Amino acid sequence: MTKIIGILHGMEHSFPEAFVERINEKKVSGITAEPVSIDKVVQGEDPRYAVIFDRISQDIPFYRGMLKNAALSGTAVVNNPFWWSADEKFFNNALAIKVGVPVPKTVLLPSKDRPNDTTDLSFRNLKFPMDWDGMFDYLGSSTFMKPFDGGGWKSVYKLDTQADFFEKYNETGQLVMLLQETIDFTDYFRCYCIGGKHVRIMRYEPANPHHLRYESDKGEASKALLSTIHDYVLRLNKALGYDFNTVEFAVRDGIPIAIDFCNPAPDADIKSVGQENFDWVVETSANFAIEKAKEFKPGVMNLTWGTFMQQAVAGKKIENIAATKITKQKAPKSAGEIAKKSIQKKDK
Repeated sequence: MTKIIGILHGMEHSFPEAFVERINEKKVSGITAEPVSIDKVVQGEDPRYAVIFDRISQDIPFYRGMLKNAALSGTAVVNNPFWWSADEKFFNNALAIKVGVPVPKTVLLPSKDRPNDTTDLSFRNLKFPMDWDGMFDYLGSSTFMKPFDGGGWKSVYKLDTQADFFEKYNETGQLVMLLQETIDFTDYFRCYCIGGKHVRIMRYEPANPHHLRYESDKGEASKALLSTIHDYVLRLNKALGYDFNTVEFAVRDGIPIAIDFCNPAPDADIKSVGQENFDWVVETSANFAIEKAKEFKPGVMNLTWGTFMQQAVAGKKIENIAATKITKQKAPKSAGEIAKKSIQKKDK
């Protein structure tokens, strides 16, 4: 039986096309890749695909329903559609604390406007006014405000004073927001993590134009800093259970602080990430997809579940049980070595 690897995508071109091409170039016996094709979705029907890489269901609810149905019958969906539906940024920050990864101080805010079909009585458990002074004492006056479950830099506000906050908060409507301290950083990194084990650490300049953000004139980062970042990337992704994710770190006083790590359909376009990073993510994801296809067993759940869910189901304390295994590994010496160890040369 041929095992098919599919990729589900929308307007994205460079990564999906290269991903399919690279898998098929490898000519692995019994495994082939193609863009996902859907003509109907029938409940409980056995999947056509052994593996699906999901790049678009965050925007298309129909696809999310289809992926859950496929996963129920055995398709290994990257990333787990059940977990992704439940995950959000505020929870991620709380979980990061439990697994020992530094994050910015953060508080959760109720929506400024009442959700549809609710009344004042729906908020009878919420104190008014809220403890705004206590929040600003905790966070400081310079903050970022963003949707607690958002992404893509949508509805993100940089606030310098409390007056700024109240002005912009009034614009957020029914969005549930989080308020987060500003991290004044001296260095910044964005990291791919694939399969919970392959890490690509990339220098990143958030202030640069989009196509230049992976170019930096900073010198070589210290081995100790890269080692710590590598460790933190694995801690977060093992806890969350993401097979394909990016993690961003702002470095303050030598400490990498995880800023953003809920990106399970991360940017992988060649025009923004550059040729070298693009080659790595195509090669590594292709190898990982083949690995998942080889492990595929029809009729069983082939999804990845993070240590958070495993601990919760087992009734164990939520902590970083994977940390001891991670920190015992020899960390790469540099970003270049990470790339060298992770990417394989193209088949001749």
